[in-house]
Amino acid sequence: MNNPQSFFHLHLISDATGETLLAAGRAVSAQYKNARAIEHIYPLVRNEKQLEKVFEEIEQEPGIILYTTVDQELAKSIDEHCLKMGLPTVSLLEPVLTVFQSYLGTPAGRHVGAQHVLDTHYFKRIDALNFTMEHDDGQLAEEVDDADIVLVGISRTSKTPTSIYLANRGVKTANIPLVPGVPIPQSVLDAKRPLIVGLIASAERISQIRQNRILAPDMNSRHLESYVDRSAIVEELAYARQLCTRQGWPIIDVSRRSIEETAAAILALRSRHR
Repeated sequence: MNNPQSFFHLHLISDATGETLLAAGRAVSAQYKNARAIEHIYPLVRNEKQLEKVFEEIEQEPGIILYTTVDQELAKSIDEHCLKMGLPTVSLLEPVLTVFQSYLGTPAGRHVGAQHVLDTHYFKRIDALNFTMEHDDGQLAEEVDDADIVLVGISRTSKTPTSIYLANRGVKTANIPLVPGVPIPQSVLDAKRPLIVGLIASAERISQIRQNRILAPDMNSRHLESYVDRSAIVEELAYARQLCTRQGWPIIDVSRRSIEETAAAILALRSRHR
């Protein structure tokens, strides 16, 4: 018998964007299937006045408090507020900063938002995002040799979201749809520079996603039937597998993978491809 799902409030206080906190909070929350976190995010909290307003809200809906702030006085104030309210709190950065300081033998500079500076890595990500959006779904296929990674696969194998995720990591990614009876661009077959990866999924999974997709108004019923028909999807997948095997392209099954897991597997392949 399944236990009923409970809810709890998770308060995330950050002096920057809060992305680190959100990722950490969700990673831990995911381990509790019967407890769902109601997230409250407070980004760019950098002074006592802002902090007072945050705790006024927390007082209305108390819960677990996670925070990242490089200002030690502000961190101390957060700890004091939580102690006074009897609420559990964890500083995500401080234990890591302590380890770094111990190993490197020097204290951290404690610059707020240092991970978001407009440096070469930032502009590399923006360049990769622009490239990826311009080369989505087979666009500008003649330029795929300029990509770092090319994803190929039939419709609904998460090519676009995976491409965007990789681009956000600074990896120029193009994606090419595979359609039986439609020749793949020769430029893809001739590409030497990029790692080309085939994405597949189970026929059941693809059929389900296609059925839930909002279809174009002009898609005729005959096309619709073949689009979601599992036997037709099996043929599409067979074509994709045969092509990838013939070309020596690695294949990743995304049926039970999140976008992040698929991207991690692709990046692992890329490190060996270089």
